Amino acid sequence: MKASKVRELTGEELTKKEQDIREELFRLRFQHVTGQLENPIRLRHLRRDLARTITIRKEKAVAAERNLSKLKEKAG
Repeated sequence: MKASKVRELTGEELTKKEQDIREELFRLRFQHVTGQLENPIRLRHLRRDLARTITIRKEKAVAAERNLSKLKEKAG
C-alpha cells in the first residue's frame, strides 16, 4: 500500500489496518515455517506496510499534539 493511501486513513482506520497487517503477518510466518508459504515476498511487503502504517500513525499523533499546544498558547 502506498504512503499516500495510508495518509488518507483516519486514526481509527490506521489502528485497524495495523492490527490486520499484524494478524496476516503472524499467519504468514507460520506458513513460512511449515513450508506452505506460496509467496515469500508477501512477508517483506507486509513488514514494510506495517512500518509505514506505524510511522504515519505516529506522525499524525505528533501533529495533533503540536496543534493542541498551539491552541493552548493562543488561549493562554
